[in-house]
Amino acid sequence: MAYPGYGGGYGNFGNPMGQPGYPGNPVYPGSISTGDPMWKCFLAIAGQDGEVDAEELQKCLTQSGISGTFSPFSLETCRIMIAMLDRDYTGKMGFNEFKELWAALNSWKQNFITVDKDGSGSVEHHELNQAIAAMGYRLSPQTVTTIVKRYSKNGRIFFDDYVACCVKLRALTDFFRRRDHLQQGVVSFVYDDVSILYYTFDIYTVFYVCS
Repeated sequence: MAYPGYGGGYGNFGNPMGQPGYPGNPVYPGSISTGDPMWKCFLAIAGQDGEVDAEELQKCLTQSGISGTFSPFSLETCRIMIAMLDRDYTGKMGFNEFKELWAALNSWKQNFITVDKDGSGSVEHHELNQAIAAMGYRLSPQTVTTIVKRYSKNGRIFFDDYVACCVKLRALTDFFRRRDHLQQGVVSFVYDDVSILYYTFDIYTVFYVCS
């Protein structure tokens, strides 16, 4: 069973960490280059524990200008960005996860610009469908319609909500993949699994996974 975003990075965008297989292979502290410009950016906003929380991440992303001419990322979107990569459940993000997120955001931004052919700064139902397919996901029309209803404003999905959607799709793929021990595309969930999904994301996420 081949999962989108695995064995080839984020969909069809390549592995941001330069490693085969699962994106985000750990880079241990001793391997961090102090000359890395991203390291300096990270240190500027990281807390004393060497990690960033959602508010610090929001400040960093806003100052970096990564959202370009689009609206800055909301605090809620920053929270789920951290949740996507928070494998130790600290509610914060270390430098390795920060770099992984940065690569993903750039890929998603390029994908967004590519499908937003009229340059409106938003994508419609058919454009979102194209974007999701480009990332390697094969979702049913019903699921895509549900996503559009969840994230659109007057039928249009703006960049912040688009990224939130991408974050959840990748996080859910990760969540599902870890439980698909036989790699057959079928898993069984227990109550705790559903609880994690609900409190980390929202009821729409639970609906998407369990439907």
